[in-house]
Amino acid sequence: MPNKTHRMNHIFREDRKTFVLAIDHGNAFNVLPAMKHPGKIISEVARAGVDAFLATVGLADKFADSFHGRGIILRLDGACSFLGSKDKPLQTVVGIEDAVRLGADAVISMGFPGSKWEDQILENLSRNILHCNKWGIPLLAEMLPRGFEGGEDSRTPENITFACRQGAELGADMIKTEYTGSPESFKELCESVYVPVLILGGSKKVPEEQLLGEVKDALEAGGGGIAMGRNIWNHEDPARYAGAIAKIIHEGASVGAALKELNKKF
Repeated sequence: MPNKTHRMNHIFREDRKTFVLAIDHGNAFNVLPAMKHPGKIISEVARAGVDAFLATVGLADKFADSFHGRGIILRLDGACSFLGSKDKPLQTVVGIEDAVRLGADAVISMGFPGSKWEDQILENLSRNILHCNKWGIPLLAEMLPRGFEGGEDSRTPENITFACRQGAELGADMIKTEYTGSPESFKELCESVYVPVLILGGSKKVPEEQLLGEVKDALEAGGGGIAMGRNIWNHEDPARYAGAIAKIIHEGASVGAALKELNKKF
């Protein structure tokens, strides 16, 4: 099996932490007007401290120069949109060979244990992982209990921990998931999952101090970094927000220091 280390080193810095900006939402959701000019945002946040991007085929192909050499994690899932019916599962629509051709350093694929579509989605995830192993491409598994179907137990710390461990057992190299809500429960998760775990931001707009605090707590509990999107590129100043977050991730800055960086006058 080809070695994945070089590609992983293009995503994680020497401190073994990473700041991944998710910009793959246009694959299924409306990103306008905030992401009307993606090349500009990509370029600015890349220079501000983002280490890698979750991207679509279109963005990776059409805005290659805007990434400034940062890592690219290509989205494999698709075949649905917010305009369509909710009675079908995500499908794998991008092949690993295509990811290699586009210069991706890694790929991302969904895993929804407990979903009504879990058999198909987890089978797709497993096949993608095994195919990635042949090419030496790391895979980031987005592990969410019951997917987006809801349910009282869909985001309990215990079920999030199980989902992440299942992703590791299937062979994923990294995990993306929701923050469990407390440093204690997230520490238990990280100790139970033997690959790096990145927290996502979600669709709900979160106040700056709350988001920075969750990033800080997750890192101190053993997290490998973040993979967030809308809360950052929807911000009035995405580059400055990214710079403040990068200081927490890679410089160990306090939440107060990061807020000061975000709000300082030039």
